[in-house]
Amino acid sequence: MLLQSAWGKVMIQVQNVSKTIGQQQVLTDVTFTVGKGTITGIVGRNGAGKTTLLRTMVTIVDPDQGTISVNGKDVLAHPETKGPIMYVEDSVEALKNYSVSGIVSLYADIYPKFDHAYFQELMDRFQMTRAKKVKQYSKGRKALFSLILAFATKPQYVLLDEPTDGLDVIAKKELMRFMLYEVAKEEISIIIATHRLDELESLADQLLVIKEGEIAETFLLDDLRDTYKKWQVVYREKMPDSLWDQLYILQQSGRAYTCLAVGNLQELETELQKTDPLLYEELPLTLEDLFVAKLGGEEIAE
Repeated sequence: MLLQSAWGKVMIQVQNVSKTIGQQQVLTDVTFTVGKGTITGIVGRNGAGKTTLLRTMVTIVDPDQGTISVNGKDVLAHPETKGPIMYVEDSVEALKNYSVSGIVSLYADIYPKFDHAYFQELMDRFQMTRAKKVKQYSKGRKALFSLILAFATKPQYVLLDEPTDGLDVIAKKELMRFMLYEVAKEEISIIIATHRLDELESLADQLLVIKEGEIAETFLLDDLRDTYKKWQVVYREKMPDSLWDQLYILQQSGRAYTCLAVGNLQELETELQKTDPLLYEELPLTLEDLFVAKLGGEEIAE
């Protein structure tokens, strides 16, 4: 997970970025930073603006206002700063009619640091056969091929849109281990836009919750367990009214309550114990619990 010192080495800074497409305000005053050698997750419902945000960061889409800086330089004013950034879209249909060898040659021509040996190492690691054309791969294998190409360019920053979509369980686990390895070994910064909260729990250092084009919440995962607790409490009759305003009730089943506590956890725990519950235990905290509570019961993903 994230070392605190990494945030002192800010690599990418998105500052007050807004974007309107047609008549729709897609992004509004989006601001965040990405540290060196970290993984940032961007989560939100379909249409929340995740893909537009990634495309804006690599200037496929220009922001209406605000700036995106890499190592202190504005990417619009200094296009060369985009060189070490790789953006992998969630759809690879544009590549399907190309030959695998042709795509590899193209990447080698475009990206000076493209590593043929590393490309082949990754192909072998993920048991990718050398198809003649990209379209011969399944949906999941096409996505995996795009990721292998991206990491073989030896980038400093990788922007991924739904990277595990279509992959089987084994390939997903191997890919997640691989990304963690790349971050630790090469200090690559990875930004992942996804709806898979369970995957981000084991990957991300920082999470951005985007809602209707705005950053609704920003979390550092290392700090979550110090700020939030999840408790299951059972009473003889019902939970005392004094606790309803202090705890977020995630679920109620009869006299059993699953609660989320935030703030002064020691004080809240003392208050809880004073109410003399029949049963009281701490449960593992998940990102889904947190997002449901923080966004007023709305689901993040669909």
